[in-house]
Amino acid sequence: MSPQTAILAALVLPVAGAAGILLARRRPDLREAVTLSCAAALFVLVLQLLPRVLAGERPAVTLFQLLPGINFAFRVEPLGMLFALVASGLWMVNSLYSIGYMRANREHAQTRFYACFALALACTMGIAFSANLLTLFLFYEMLTLVTYPLVTHHQDDEARRGGRTYMVYLLGSSMALLLVAVISTWLGAGSVEFTPGGLLGNELSNGEIGLLLALFVFGIGKAAVMPFHRWLPAAMVAPTPVSALLHAVAVVKAGVFTVVKVIVYVFGVERIAGLSSVDWLPFIAGFTIIAASVVALRSDNLKRRLAYSTISQLSYVVLAAAILAPLSVIGAALHIAAHAVGKITLFFAAGAIYTAAHKTQVSELDGIGRRMPLTMTAFAIGAISMIGLPPAAGFISKWYMLQGAVSGAHWNAVAVIVLSTLLNAAYFLPIVYRAFFAGPAAGEAVHGEAPPLMVAALCITAAATVLLFFFPDVPLALARLMMAD
Repeated sequence: MSPQTAILAALVLPVAGAAGILLARRRPDLREAVTLSCAAALFVLVLQLLPRVLAGERPAVTLFQLLPGINFAFRVEPLGMLFALVASGLWMVNSLYSIGYMRANREHAQTRFYACFALALACTMGIAFSANLLTLFLFYEMLTLVTYPLVTHHQDDEARRGGRTYMVYLLGSSMALLLVAVISTWLGAGSVEFTPGGLLGNELSNGEIGLLLALFVFGIGKAAVMPFHRWLPAAMVAPTPVSALLHAVAVVKAGVFTVVKVIVYVFGVERIAGLSSVDWLPFIAGFTIIAASVVALRSDNLKRRLAYSTISQLSYVVLAAAILAPLSVIGAALHIAAHAVGKITLFFAAGAIYTAAHKTQVSELDGIGRRMPLTMTAFAIGAISMIGLPPAAGFISKWYMLQGAVSGAHWNAVAVIVLSTLLNAAYFLPIVYRAFFAGPAAGEAVHGEAPPLMVAALCITAAATVLLFFFPDVPLALARLMMAD
């Protein structure tokens, strides 16, 4: 299969999968087989592109012209390759988990759930492989729309409120700010093509670059930089597999991926390094990291704690990219993968706890590790990765961030990373301690692990979190190629 065919197939396959899921709506086993088959096939398609990208090729395909001088086009560069690998690989595991979760909890509208999930992955592939800002913007907006039914899945008042917040923040920020940034780039540079080294030349002044960067960063609401973050905890009304999609596979990763891609391929790291007009971004990212960590520390609801942890972890990526040192930008790319496998493990564990024990509060988890040892061991691995300790993937990405910050004498960034690491430990380690070392409440009903499919999925992602620490070669090679382009 040619690389051009593989790119198009990766975009079309999830859409075809969604159609197949709808056709199989009256046969649950067939519907779920279609889901798993499409997820596996997509991962294989993406893998076919990996050797070519690692060898220095940049496969591309143009479909048609959107506007004069702007094509609806796709190009696979190293950062997009990394994002596509993460998203397609985790879709397989999330599908396995979803089958166990949706059946065990007897969720309604399962066909709609799986179909929207597949469409979300199609949009994610479009974002990962976009060759220019306008193509990316179109898929970015479509991703918001197709995930809305997932956020409002329960269709009660709470779900509708959460869905409204989700749409207002994400569509509002993108239409009011991101679209303006795309148009301004086109007017200022005469192009919206992602270009190695950045497409902006000397057309814009120092102040104009700072303003344009602000439009991009705050317009990319999916990155959840404060104050455009409230949609994320509001979306926790969704079922846990959706939370995993939002926090690990597609939505938030699309946000931070876009931020990094814009800094590397629109502004250019070397082009804006040292400009006074971009000095504000590390402080905004650092504030988000610390403030979200403090909220997580004070939250007793497990999913809310994980949601604010995600807000904090996303701004690690933004901070690392904003430092504008090659090592820190590599760390930003690595953290997209490290956070994905670690955070999806944590959400899988939260869903398993809810399914098996019907517990949602941290204060209810005393002794649960003795009854759900596999689940809570996986949770501990995910927590260690979020803290940034070995042997988990989060250690490697944080190490590159720290190296980049030190090399550029960004001591404020170093302080933020160290302080937030302590805060991460303060809100994750007590959960692990409660689970394994505190005694269960008297008279508590005996329960075991969640259904096997759910436990298998969270064990796979926990193992991936550890394996990525010992074998980081592929994401590290892609991150380095991104900087060498």
